[in-house]
Amino acid sequence: MSILSSPRFLHRVLWADAASCLATGLLQLLFTGQLARLLGLPPALLTGTGLFLLVYAAAVALVATRQPLPRPVVWLFVAGNVIWAIDCVVLLLSGWIAPTPLGEAWILAQALTVAVLAELQFMGLRNRGDDAGAPQKAW
Repeated sequence: MSILSSPRFLHRVLWADAASCLATGLLQLLFTGQLARLLGLPPALLTGTGLFLLVYAAAVALVATRQPLPRPVVWLFVAGNVIWAIDCVVLLLSGWIAPTPLGEAWILAQALTVAVLAELQFMGLRNRGDDAGAPQKAW
């Protein structure tokens, strides 16, 4: 059995998405001033996106506990991750901010992370075995 055909694949990807958002959101909220100076990013941007990430993490974690997974909601997460990745690149190319090289890396790392998560979620949604509606074994 490959990892993609695992009946828990999509649940695990959702938990990874929630964990990455929780970690990033907490970092951005707890260390706003330090990150703003280090990354060259506006504190309001770090605070606003940090708060959003915490709410998003809670929503993804809640959905990850569901059995079966609500597929339309997971499709929304895929779309949201794709939009976040695109927005990160647009933000860097727009000239609206002047991040340090580390700030550029921070934004690109977020873009890459959510793009990979979107792809994994998409693959999990295409794998009908993950969410066929039958009760599943615990993690």
